[in-house]
Amino acid sequence: MSKMRIAVAESKADLARARLMETIEQLADLLEPNKIARDLWDSAKVKGADMAEEAVDAVKRRPVATGGIIAAVAMFLAREPIKDGVRSLVDAMMSDDEPEPPPKPSARKPATRRKRTAPRTTRKTETK
Repeated sequence: MSKMRIAVAESKADLARARLMETIEQLADLLEPNKIARDLWDSAKVKGADMAEEAVDAVKRRPVATGGIIAAVAMFLAREPIKDGVRSLVDAMMSDDEPEPPPKPSARKPATRRKRTAPRTTRKTETK
């Protein structure tokens, strides 16, 4: 091989090596964790803004349906307090006009029985 051909091949190899190193540096910049996180955050913000805008448009198109859905979800989440309120309302409507006072606690405590542990013995007194 001539020296000229070797020099051309070496210069082509140096050029290819330089392009390869530049590509590696670009990839390293793209794969930097902070840059990935920043890009993901930016795309999430854009997507969230788009979704919010679509939701507002949907509410504007069908306000009655949206209100019904919100009411249904609210009733589902508050079903126990609503059930208790309806029950107390029905009880109040079904009872007499005056509510009954709560029962008074008894003054006496109930008697408790003691268990016998040993039979009783009688004492005899001596006579003189």
